[in-house]
Amino acid sequence: MKFEIQHTDPQTQARAGRIVTAHGSIDTPVFMPVGTQGAVKAVHCSELRDDVDAQIILGNTYHLYLRPGEAVLERAGGLHRFTGWERPILTDSGGFQVFSLAANRKLSSEGAEFRSHIDGSKHFFTPERVTDIQRTIGADIVMAFDECCPGDADYAYAKKSLDLTGQWLDRCIRRFDGTPPRYGYGQSLFPVVQGCVYPDLRTQAAEHVAAKNADGNAIGGLAVGEPVETMYEMIEVVNRILPKDRPRYLMGVGTPVNLLEAIARGVDMFDCIMPTRNGRNGQLFTRLGTVNMRNAKWADDFSPVDPDGSSFVDTMYSRAYLHHLFKAGEILALQIASVHNLAFYLRLMREARAHIAAGDFALWKKETANKLTERL
Repeated sequence: MKFEIQHTDPQTQARAGRIVTAHGSIDTPVFMPVGTQGAVKAVHCSELRDDVDAQIILGNTYHLYLRPGEAVLERAGGLHRFTGWERPILTDSGGFQVFSLAANRKLSSEGAEFRSHIDGSKHFFTPERVTDIQRTIGADIVMAFDECCPGDADYAYAKKSLDLTGQWLDRCIRRFDGTPPRYGYGQSLFPVVQGCVYPDLRTQAAEHVAAKNADGNAIGGLAVGEPVETMYEMIEVVNRILPKDRPRYLMGVGTPVNLLEAIARGVDMFDCIMPTRNGRNGQLFTRLGTVNMRNAKWADDFSPVDPDGSSFVDTMYSRAYLHHLFKAGEILALQIASVHNLAFYLRLMREARAHIAAGDFALWKKETANKLTERL
């Protein structure tokens, strides 16, 4: 994997760059649609490619390990061939899913024991096992196994969790370096910076990660209950230490405004279920603010969902029609809303990139963020 910074903003830490992988190039800043189980919910691959123009999508190791399983993915030739998605893929290690199963998991220095949410069967993830699974999945970018502790964790717990994540990272790197890539192309491992909301722990974690000289680095354990200003503070602490010549990936974040604020602090890559999940629930993002398509006020509104036209949705469908589809329980409503929201997020990233290159990102961000917080 290669990464080149092409432009920097004179007033913030924002940068525009390009990541080159075996499955294509990725212009940053970039948002990655979440395809947890090998599919972005309610969105076809052709829509991701042609209507959304997604450059990279995310899959989840935990879910893909349970279903369809490693054997099927290996026989298929990896996740790219299994799904028909020919562009880059990043896989989450499954650490967050194990975190979310707190009532059904046990952690030790060796790894994490958990029960499947599907059938209750018992499984055990070690750093080595997770690395092997991601090799088999065949993602271009794989994540180190980590523990994501709650945003309100006390210092003692956060420190213990960070120590565990640090040990697991070292083991992931040894396993990754000691095993060949699959399917005839290279893969890259990204470490994850944890440390909860404690600046000294975040500093310690970032220094440990930076010393690994990885192809890229991730910031995890944020947007899990802490105040948003604390999240921004932790990003600043970490990005003062992480190498400037490697991509920085903020995991699981967030709202459009969160993305713009994180870009201003030097983040390059994002993922979040928000655009598709919120879309399926009737909330659409527009340049004028958010719209709840279930509200009766849109029943006779024949204007586009987003007058600025984030996607083909805005040239084909009115607010009244989409309101009707949601009220009627039509599956098409979920598809249209998901495609629209993803197209909005990806367009926002392209605009951010253009303004970084033009040198006026700070002013554009301020004006844009003020609009995005409105509820129509």
